[in-house]
Amino acid sequence: MITLKPALLWNFFHEITQIPRPSKKEARIIAYLKDFGEKHQLSTKIDESGNVLISKPAFAGYEKNKTVILQSHIDMVCEKNSDVVHNFDTDPIQTYIDGDWLKAKGTTLGADNGIGMSMMLAILASTDLKHPALECLFTVDEETGLTGAFALKQNFLSGEILINLDSEDDGEIFVGCAGGIDTVAKLTYKTEKTPENYFGFTVSVKGLQGGHSGDDIDKGLGNANKILNRFLWSLNATMDLRLFSFDGGNLRNAIPREAIATCCVPFSEKENIRILFNHYVRDLEIEIGDVEPRMKLELESEPLQKTVLDKKTSNALLNVLYACPHGVIAMSRDMPGLVETSTNLASIKMKPDNIIEITTSQRSSVESSKHDIKQQVEAAFSLTNATVSHGDGYPGWKPNLKSEILKVATDSYIKLYNDQPKVRAIHAGLECGLFLEKYPFLDMISIGPTMRGVHSPDERLSIKATQKCWQWLTDILAHQG
Repeated sequence: MITLKPALLWNFFHEITQIPRPSKKEARIIAYLKDFGEKHQLSTKIDESGNVLISKPAFAGYEKNKTVILQSHIDMVCEKNSDVVHNFDTDPIQTYIDGDWLKAKGTTLGADNGIGMSMMLAILASTDLKHPALECLFTVDEETGLTGAFALKQNFLSGEILINLDSEDDGEIFVGCAGGIDTVAKLTYKTEKTPENYFGFTVSVKGLQGGHSGDDIDKGLGNANKILNRFLWSLNATMDLRLFSFDGGNLRNAIPREAIATCCVPFSEKENIRILFNHYVRDLEIEIGDVEPRMKLELESEPLQKTVLDKKTSNALLNVLYACPHGVIAMSRDMPGLVETSTNLASIKMKPDNIIEITTSQRSSVESSKHDIKQQVEAAFSLTNATVSHGDGYPGWKPNLKSEILKVATDSYIKLYNDQPKVRAIHAGLECGLFLEKYPFLDMISIGPTMRGVHSPDERLSIKATQKCWQWLTDILAHQG
């Protein structure tokens, strides 16, 4: 990393990639931040949930300026390709440079939100940057529950302006985000003796791009759960399909990249399923081959297992997965091009005690629409007599186009690059909505360098955009009155 500029920023990012920091397992990165604060003799506080606040006095001459809060989350999404051996609890991320992109070898990179953390640490460690008094807030467990933002106490911060560093597009200023909620369905099944004279096989879906279930939901990407289930449903409609298992996706906020099911059909249908499979693969290539060029479907024979799911539950599962909505539900009428409401069929897991757990995630910038799509998903699963529950959810962030820090950031970008930044809202969830609940006076924006493939092993960070964002951020701080 030391060959990249500014070296201080990239050295911090490299150090962060060497520290395992899965969501809810952030003890080591918290210890690292605590040691950093002590080493640089900066006031460091850690709250009960693990949020870390490191404060730095104003640069000489900036003492009367408003205190600025810089904020990033410290956890990362842990996704890897199925053929990669990597333990996110113990192993460092292996990074490499590919042209302008910084990538990881077969895993998520953790630039979301490690690069935001690195910028904050570089600013805290610098001695020559002009800035007002700073409060650098590092929050825990953003990716799986927004736990740190939910737990933030009302007296933990004193700043009036907040710059969130968790955005992923160069030259864009985010002033709003969607709220979200999770819906989980649990379907109980029984097992039956596997019928005689049946042919066993597995069907798998691999090689999809995956991506962020908010920011990438409008890109027409394939959902491995939907793709797999569609084929199984079509088989079930024409022959006696029996299901051993179904496993797809992992994280509620990631579009599933891989799924696999083990099944059996009467032996007389063996050749027919291969023909139907080949037709289905061809159909998918026509439908989404341009956006999923590495998509790979495989059908392989498999020894029969002793028991299968009971037929009633198997039918119910295939039907409800087909009926369950996924993708964009509505586009915003206020901000053209912005997804207003969406849902993600994220994960299907066979759990102990004969339970199938299906996890979905809903988002909307309109609170009532968020609950509407949540209820649509619940209604679909209720037809199977599944047990349905919802998470606590989190609020959206309503744009303030008269924001003081928005004007400073806009003027700075125009001055530096002779170009107008885009001001927009994002369909992904940010912690900003929760901050506003605790600190309603906050003036906020969100910025960040270009990242692509976030929440998937294709995650990559633009080196040039990171250098540009660093220049922009430090200029904003120097001119925040």
